[in-house]
Amino acid sequence: MGWFKQIMGLEAPAAKPQAPVEGALGLAQGRSVSFDSTLKLLLDGHTRVAIPGTQQIWSVGSVDLGQSQWLSRYYMDDEDYWLQVHTSGTQDGQVESVILFNYLRYATISSTAELQRLAGPTSDIGPPTYTLDGVQYTREWGTEAGQTELVDLRERVVNPNESYVVEHRAMLYARDTGLTDRREFLLFSVEQDEEGTVSLSASLGISLYSTDLHIL
Repeated sequence: MGWFKQIMGLEAPAAKPQAPVEGALGLAQGRSVSFDSTLKLLLDGHTRVAIPGTQQIWSVGSVDLGQSQWLSRYYMDDEDYWLQVHTSGTQDGQVESVILFNYLRYATISSTAELQRLAGPTSDIGPPTYTLDGVQYTREWGTEAGQTELVDLRERVVNPNESYVVEHRAMLYARDTGLTDRREFLLFSVEQDEEGTVSLSASLGISLYSTDLHIL
């Protein structure tokens, strides 16, 4: 059993299921998502993000950004993939962006010293640029000339068994791919769950059009 389904509560006691709430683009827990068959060929050589086959949504996270801005996160049954939809107005309102993310890595943090080393004020996360495997990304959040603080996000996650809150301290980087309106994103997040467990995840994402998705 993978780490992601464990932290998403797969092993929790069975609870009375609730009817999934449909979000933007018709996305909802239990629905399936397929991706346009031309995407792999289009993106080949422009991004390292892998386009999966048809995926079922296992859990849904929501982040209230304030000022009528929302992030909805759809975590797939295959734990390597998740989809983020940014909307404005209401949570199922105007779609501002869609990003498909692949998890690059995930690690539980065992001490404050380790957290400071990996994501503290002298770490590689937070300066204006970040280089991953020889590819440079530019920081999207923060205007400081040097290191900037990570951004606080509060996510409520719902799956078939339970709901809970995850506190994030995150930083987003991006680069142009050379394709129209398709950027590649690198997202780091220090996550703390309700039991106090702290982890650090890194995800690589690619911009999608809503027409790239087929909701089943």
